[in-house]
Amino acid sequence: MTHTDTSVSSTPPASSPAALVVLTKRTDFLAAARARREATPAFLLQARKRRAEDADPDIIRVGFTCSKKVGNAVARNRAKRRLREIARQELPNHGYPGWDYVLVGRKDATASREFEALRRDLAKALRAVHKARK
Repeated sequence: MTHTDTSVSSTPPASSPAALVVLTKRTDFLAAARARREATPAFLLQARKRRAEDADPDIIRVGFTCSKKVGNAVARNRAKRRLREIARQELPNHGYPGWDYVLVGRKDATASREFEALRRDLAKALRAVHKARK
């Protein structure tokens, strides 16, 4: 007996989301810090449009940082895990290809804020950052 999977479509999705790439170089974080920013209750969003020669214009790059003010290593890692997850869920829908985003965790707030509120905060911050460019 053979099994045919009919749930897989041969047509691509209507709009394919941009690929997310994680920032690792300090210079990229510093460049984002000098660009636009939008504060939310649980984190700070820094965003910049890359120059064409900086990287592939079809990708969204994202970085995460939490200083020692956020807490010990366990607290910082928990905050960054939460930031990574909201970025994974929201940036393909609300982020712009060709942009770098850095999410900076805040003491007590990033790790303790309700997850859905974090997602809404990121979507709102992305709209505000991109509204400023017009």
